[in-house]
Amino acid sequence: MTLGGSALRAFFQISRVWRLTEEEEVKLLGLTCRATLHAWKRGAPSVLEPDTLERISYILGIYKGINMLLPEERANVWMRAPNAAFVLGGMSALERMAKGDISDLAVVRQYIDAQRG
Repeated sequence: MTLGGSALRAFFQISRVWRLTEEEEVKLLGLTCRATLHAWKRGAPSVLEPDTLERISYILGIYKGINMLLPEERANVWMRAPNAAFVLGGMSALERMAKGDISDLAVVRQYIDAQRG
């Protein structure tokens, strides 16, 4: 078992819970090629780039944090709901995260951590 494989399995479990589209998965993982995503979904052995591991780490932290704040069903709804928080600017957390830049993942993670106190 590789760290890459474990990280990808965790990501795809969260993807199912959040009902991510393929486009959202590509953006969150910072991919430029859907073929890579399809290979990973098939379980192809993968050594992940540090950027990809960092992105998955943020996503795991976001998932954990929001589920500590809200029951899972409400947390999943919150991820897609428009949000008036300054850092989200009317977008949902997923919209902000899927802008494609790793800093967007960091902003959502920091926002959720701040809400947790």
